[in-house]
Amino acid sequence: MKPIVAIVGPPNVGKSTLFNRLAKRKRAIVANEPGTTIDRNYADVDWHGLSLTIVDTGGFEPNPEREIMAQMKEQTLLAIEEAEAVIHLADGRTGVTPADRQIHSLLRRSNKPVFLAVNKIDGPKLSSLAAEFYELGIDHIYPISALHGHGIYELMDDVTSSIKGQKAPSTLADEPRDDEIRLAVIGRPNVGKSSLINRILGQNRVIVNPEPGTTRDAIDTPFTYQGRRYLLIDTAGIRRKSRISLTLEKYSVMSALKTIDRCDIALVIIDAVEGITEQDVKIAGLAHEEGKACIMVVNKWDAISKDNSTVGRYVESIRNKAKFLDFAPIIFVSALSGQRVSKIFPLVEHVFTEYCRRIPTAEVNRVCREIIEQHPPPRINSRENAITFMTQVGIKPPTFVFFVRKPEDIHFSYERFLENRLREAFGFSSVPVKILFRKKSRK
Repeated sequence: MKPIVAIVGPPNVGKSTLFNRLAKRKRAIVANEPGTTIDRNYADVDWHGLSLTIVDTGGFEPNPEREIMAQMKEQTLLAIEEAEAVIHLADGRTGVTPADRQIHSLLRRSNKPVFLAVNKIDGPKLSSLAAEFYELGIDHIYPISALHGHGIYELMDDVTSSIKGQKAPSTLADEPRDDEIRLAVIGRPNVGKSSLINRILGQNRVIVNPEPGTTRDAIDTPFTYQGRRYLLIDTAGIRRKSRISLTLEKYSVMSALKTIDRCDIALVIIDAVEGITEQDVKIAGLAHEEGKACIMVVNKWDAISKDNSTVGRYVESIRNKAKFLDFAPIIFVSALSGQRVSKIFPLVEHVFTEYCRRIPTAEVNRVCREIIEQHPPPRINSRENAITFMTQVGIKPPTFVFFVRKPEDIHFSYERFLENRLREAFGFSSVPVKILFRKKSRK
């Protein structure tokens, strides 16, 4: 699992600007107005070989008067709870505020590495503004400019060093086995995730409750089925972010994201009564973005009145709303009655086989040359953008590298075309295929 670093601080101190700089792309909206970031925002970052997840939070106010500010405060508390390290960002031009004092008091009690970064120190002449923050009783202050990048490297080097230093040895559950398939059960609250797990295991392994949000954290259950080892990971239900602020519901989107990061195949549970929703599509998108294989599991199928066209309508609806997963298998089950639950495992076995398939380089080149000859990439300034060599470099998901004259000029539509042809040619009918374009060497 990737360690988490939370950025917290009062409104309008530059948290989203720092987040965007670390993410190396504009992921969070930046505006000169307090409260622009309401929900937590997430980005995976690689800093000198350490992969971590950065969490941007809304502005923290000690005594919020408006409900939305109270929700933002709760978001900040949840982010602190989840994080391995915290960056307390303050505004050097505003000076120490009551919010800074309360945040620092909270962070002192968290027993986590805390790094006080004083922002908007855009040059040496302004460095004296950071000295005021020593009154908080902290040993080291990081004067930075999130806008211009000053001081960021020293800050992040120390943050990552603290994470490496506290990293506990991997547990058995964290170390994947070659003969084990890791299944993450993900979905909105109350779609039947825990019920499905209990049906699969034949026992009440996890609590089942009609109240949304019963499952707080990921629960790992290793088991064997027909000689194959599995690790089944139940997750806290993923809600719309605007509904994650209740103190009683200590689950979070990060719990599910960490679970997805650890799995091979995500079972995306959809409520047949409600049909596929926008939130279901977003949840499936989280798994797809991580390169995970997905199986769409339509639960509560026993509660639906059916005719000869019912299955077709559901499949069409899912395909139309989740076009990026047009290759993902769909299965209709009832966790309550057990209907077709056993059919999940042959499907998982089939998907996992494809997910781990390797194709010899000679075969990749032979097939791809035929594809490219029939449909070459678009010419650039009347010059051919030649692809010279292809090879598979990874599995889980199957990953291919294409060496090309100008990789930056390969259009997304041509990349998608190649993905589909590779899927057809090599039998990757049910899993994502990843393509990387690299500049060919003169040698």
